[in-house]
Amino acid sequence: QVHLVESGGGLVQAGGSLRLSCAASGSTASINVMGWYRQAPGKQRELVARMFNGGSIDYTDAVRGRFALSRNNARNRWYLQMHSLKPEDTAVYYCNAVTFGNNKWGQGTQVTVSA
Repeated sequence: QVHLVESGGGLVQAGGSLRLSCAASGSTASINVMGWYRQAPGKQRELVARMFNGGSIDYTDAVRGRFALSRNNARNRWYLQMHSLKPEDTAVYYCNAVTFGNNKWGQGTQVTVSA
């Protein structure tokens, strides 16, 4: 089992920056993909960024060039550095890990960007 805990959300003005952290515990060696999703009010949860074991990274078009996903060497922590934040980035951000084809989720952390 893998347990995920996010931290780092908060309130920021447009144009500001935030860094989200995800700490994984348990069977972290089984994680194949690690990343972040977000869900804005009234919308479906969407992929923000994800990193595969080989190190390749996908970003959704809306954040490419502004957000950066990284991880530590132990592969049990990963981060989402967010720059040039916009009001439309406001959402609950969820840490995600894929293990043996199954999705694991953190509890979510709120990011609010004021205009």
